[in-house]
Amino acid sequence: MIIAQENFRDEKLLQPKQIREKNGVKVKVASTTLSRIKGMLGAKIKPDILVKDIDVKDFDAIVFIGGIGAGQYWDDPIAHKLARKAFNSNKVVAAICIALVTLAHSGILKGKRATVWSSEIEKMRKKGAIITGKNVERDGNTITASGPFAAGEFGEEILKALKLFGQGKEVKSP
Repeated sequence: MIIAQENFRDEKLLQPKQIREKNGVKVKVASTTLSRIKGMLGAKIKPDILVKDIDVKDFDAIVFIGGIGAGQYWDDPIAHKLARKAFNSNKVVAAICIALVTLAHSGILKGKRATVWSSEIEKMRKKGAIITGKNVERDGNTITASGPFAAGEFGEEILKALKLFGQGKEVKSP
């Protein structure tokens, strides 16, 4: 499950989605609308489901996408509940760039290694995240990425974690 919004950053949504689909993973996109949403660079995508209708048990991963519109979910109680429920169910919970603020506000990054776009480092630290500065960071079932240049690596890391789930193994840090 990819959670996106108007003004998502195109490569942060499209590259991880394509990597998973190319490897046989079904990917759904959720938003607060079922109308087409547009990325910052012009990509358009039609969401499959509304965020409020997501049932975490139906998905192996919840992925929040960055871009200037990502702030829409920072203080959204529904997004926070989805992140916590997925995290507590040992599902993959991932976010790229400034979308990490949503995970931090949900409380799931406290004491976790994470990476984020430089503008949000202090917000993450205040919420208890341990910022590593890597392009992609995995700590247990959380996967975070710092920015658009890390979108491909982010998608690959999510795929690795999903393959572990498919084998019935607990997702652990590399």
